[in-house]
Formats: sequence, structure tokens, C-alpha cells
Amino acid sequence: MKRIVTLFAIIGLIAFSGCTTDDNVDSDTIAEVIDVNNVNFDLNGNGGVRRFGFTLFQGDVVLAYRATGVENGRTVWTQIPETYYYDDGTQYFTYKFNFTDVDFELYLDGFELNTVPANLRTGQKFRIVIVPGTNPSIINKSVNNKVDYSDYYAVIKRYNINDSNVKQLN
Repeated sequence: MKRIVTLFAIIGLIAFSGCTTDDNVDSDTIAEVIDVNNVNFDLNGNGGVRRFGFTLFQGDVVLAYRATGVENGRTVWTQIPETYYYDDGTQYFTYKFNFTDVDFELYLDGFELNTVPANLRTGQKFRIVIVPGTNPSIINKSVNNKVDYSDYYAVIKRYNINDSNVKQLN
């Protein structure tokens, strides 16, 4: 009997010694939200490259939204890419982004970017959301598995994201 108790103690010690809550050491990940304030696009459409401050895990997905107004006291976030058109229906310009595992870039794509009005080119605010691609255990299982990624508030609900303390980048 003494040997069985000792065996269980050793197995328990080995099993629990592998557990950690340090997100920088183990392979789980959490959703992140980053605000990028006061983005100014130059006349060529460059809005700059910014570092996350951490490295994404393989499979993580980055979503970008632009603040486009306020409705009922909540910020309206429009998913990027977001395209503007001339009155005749041809494309004027598009807010776009790309990312690597350590940084992301915001930029404008289109023709005659030097004619984009200053109110659409300067002082822009973006929200970057990193959605974990490798750890489905953080997903709110009570919510339908389908999510409208164009709806910022649906995304944060789906991934249990607390956006009350968002990392700020200027």
C-alpha cells in the first residue's frame, strides 16, 4: 500500500510540475487588443509599421478596425479593408493592413492618394485584435460557433475579450 501511495505521489508531482500560467513560456495564447491612435497617412498612403511588443503564435489571426463614429455611446468600428468610391462607382482608395509575427503595417491603397481629404488621412484611430488560432479552449462555447468578423463587438464576445484595458500605441 505504501508503494502505491508513493507511486501516485510521484505521478502527481510529475503531472503538476508541467503546468504553468506564464503565457510567455507555454504554447497557449490569449486574445489581445491594441489601439493605434493618431495615425497619419502621408501623401503616398503610408501609415507606418508598428511592433506588437510580442510574437504571434503560428495560426494567430490579426483583425483591424477603424473608428468611424460613435453610436449610442459606443465607438463604431469598421473592419479593414475599408474601401471608398467615387460617385461614379470607381474605387478611390482603401484602408489596408498587413502583418508579420512581430509587427503590422497600416496603409492606403488606391490612385491619386494625394487627393484623399485630410479628415480621412490624418488623426485616424485603429483597433487591432489578435485572435488566437491555436487554443480553442478560450472560445466562449455558449456562443454560436459562427462569428461575423466584420462586427468588432461580436468578435470580442466570441473570444471572451475584455476590451476595458486596451494596449495603446501612438
